[in-house]
Amino acid sequence: MSRYRGPRLRVCRRLGQLPGLSSKTSNKQYPPGEHSNQNKKLSEYGIRLEEKQKLRFNYGISEKQLLKYVKMAKKVSEPTGQVLLQILEMRLDNTIFRLGMAPTIPAARQLINHKHILINGAVVSICSYQCKPGNLIGIRNKTNSVKLVEKYLSNSNFTSVPNHLELDKKQLCGHVKAIAEQESLLLKLNELLIVEYYSKK
Repeated sequence: MSRYRGPRLRVCRRLGQLPGLSSKTSNKQYPPGEHSNQNKKLSEYGIRLEEKQKLRFNYGISEKQLLKYVKMAKKVSEPTGQVLLQILEMRLDNTIFRLGMAPTIPAARQLINHKHILINGAVVSICSYQCKPGNLIGIRNKTNSVKLVEKYLSNSNFTSVPNHLELDKKQLCGHVKAIAEQESLLLKLNELLIVEYYSKK
């Protein structure tokens, strides 16, 4: 099974804050497990693996998908880590999440799968769809679709939409203005460690 369906807070306790996976926070400050309160020193491989897992769980992608994105990023002349993060940020499910139309990436994925989302007026049901500058993201003109997105927007914790996106709350639509910049990322990680992890694959 490619998607993680287990307890999300357990993952957040182990890997740190993952805004794309869950907006909730746990009262427990230590990682899950019987011996979690013992200080364990991670190896170099363990540190790289942890960074890679942060990326996987936050964006809700499988190991196979992430490896595919890394190979795509390596073909570009720009820094591999930077290109990899841009590819993940420009996915449709993440774009809807960053616009505030969904509280988490899994919730955004559900909107897409249930065909609530339009891109340039056409229904798109592919979560991995790569948004491009100029794309207009809208909601189907159905009562259920409108009510659901209005509910998510009213409960949104975001104070501002990233610079590469623009949200029109009245029209319930978003506009992709540019490619995502690394400074606008919500997830804090070292992408170079992820590139190193995949360097021999």
